[in-house]
Amino acid sequence: MFCFQCQETAKNQGCTVRGVCGKSEETANLMDLLIHVLKGVSLYGEAVMARGSIDHSHGRYLTDALFATLTNTNFDTARIVAYINEGFTLRDELRAKAGDAARTITHDSALWKGSEADFAAKAKEVGVLATAHEDIRSLRELLVYGLKGIAAYAHHAMVLGYEDEDIYRFVVEGLAATTKDKTADELVGLVMRAGETAVKTMALLDKANTTTYGSPQVTRVNIGVRTNPGILISGHDLKDLEELLEQTKGTGVDVYTHGEMLPAHYYPFFRKYDNLVGNYGGSWWHQREEFEAFGGPILMTTNCIVPVKETYANRIFTTGTTGYPGVQHIPGRSRGTAKDFTAIVKLAKTCPPPRQLETGQIVGGFGHGQVLALADKVVDAVKSGAIKRFVVMAGCDGRHKERDYFTRVAEQLPADTVILTAGCAKYRYNKLNLGDIGGIPRVLDAGQCNDSYSLAVIALKLKEVFGLDDINKLPISFDIAWYEQKAVAVLLALLSLGVKGIRLGPTLPGFLSPNVANVLVEKFNIRPVSTPETDIPAIMTGN
Repeated sequence: MFCFQCQETAKNQGCTVRGVCGKSEETANLMDLLIHVLKGVSLYGEAVMARGSIDHSHGRYLTDALFATLTNTNFDTARIVAYINEGFTLRDELRAKAGDAARTITHDSALWKGSEADFAAKAKEVGVLATAHEDIRSLRELLVYGLKGIAAYAHHAMVLGYEDEDIYRFVVEGLAATTKDKTADELVGLVMRAGETAVKTMALLDKANTTTYGSPQVTRVNIGVRTNPGILISGHDLKDLEELLEQTKGTGVDVYTHGEMLPAHYYPFFRKYDNLVGNYGGSWWHQREEFEAFGGPILMTTNCIVPVKETYANRIFTTGTTGYPGVQHIPGRSRGTAKDFTAIVKLAKTCPPPRQLETGQIVGGFGHGQVLALADKVVDAVKSGAIKRFVVMAGCDGRHKERDYFTRVAEQLPADTVILTAGCAKYRYNKLNLGDIGGIPRVLDAGQCNDSYSLAVIALKLKEVFGLDDINKLPISFDIAWYEQKAVAVLLALLSLGVKGIRLGPTLPGFLSPNVANVLVEKFNIRPVSTPETDIPAIMTGN
């Protein structure tokens, strides 16, 4: 196998025996084959699009299949094989629809169709290293990883009934482009368009979430437990949470959020459920200990599952694009009906209450609507000098010891700075007692990584309020933690909005070749994080 799509890849070069994430060689190679098949589907899809629109069902398949290959999403080889076979069927349908144009498509991804017995051998031919030229490989993979992030966000919007054909069209165009003899400059152009599409996709998701559940509001979230049995829900899918709360109402079973489900508490819609107790534990990489301590069933709704321990294997469930071998999977919802969580609720009633890990409350809910409602107060604090700088510390958490950098930066930033955050990176500092500035908390949590759009809206609104012609003239610095491909999409989104001077850590992506990394440094002044002692003075002066 060869995989270098996440921040924790071995030696920051690539996993070649087994994924640091726990992914086996077989699963990694089948995911490579799935991506290969998706490229073939997209080549015919592109030919069909030239004659009209794309069927939304085809766009849903592409986004869901891409999402399944995201880091820590689906370890179930059988499910990956099912996606491949579905791709073959769709590819044949699109080939027939493409008509004469299909005859001009000669790329292997559009032509090969072996049996499952052939999958392993074929997978080893079509992986990342099949592109020999280092810089072209780097740009192709950067584009694919951006598309994976876009697919994840599009999936979440689609679940709530919001779709945009232009997003599906770009996914098709982008995947197809990686099979063609594009120059480095052409691929850079596509990568920038991926950033633009990421902005559009996150805006669509923001609309889906806020229309369905209301605009996030400042909320104090309980981090203790009650004496009822409970269900722990992790991942990102708010629709799954809604349906689980409905099905546990009046049963005596409590529901706790975990990890990136924490921001669900900020949406007004969920406040009507008195069985939604609070948030349990921290970010995704602590889950093996926290799931064991919880004692009740766990529902994984999206990415962020890690190899399952035997001690809780019989009480963890997956749903959606997520999967793990031997773990019970809850099927998707049929049109007009909810998912059936009966088995989870039934199991919860036989389990003890959760073991308490901590007590107290944490504050969040500073989406763009809430922050802009405080705009006058924020602007006055900036003009008076009470707030000297905003530091965007959004993104991902992870296992590397070097990520302690972000905690230390938060602790050592001057008391006249405000941290804007979204994503599980928040767990590095959202429980620190950093105080406030004139009633404005020094950590403003906008929500999930899915809510990073809020941070862009806030920055653009501040640019307008201060009458600036360049977002980089704002008193805002970016100190971003990345881990997986949704973070790649967010990074490309920021670059497409013209943001420069981003610090990225704890390492620069291993999939960036030296030449491609140099392009990003020269054009956007992206740089790796160093130490808090070195970076904080530069952050405070906008350097």
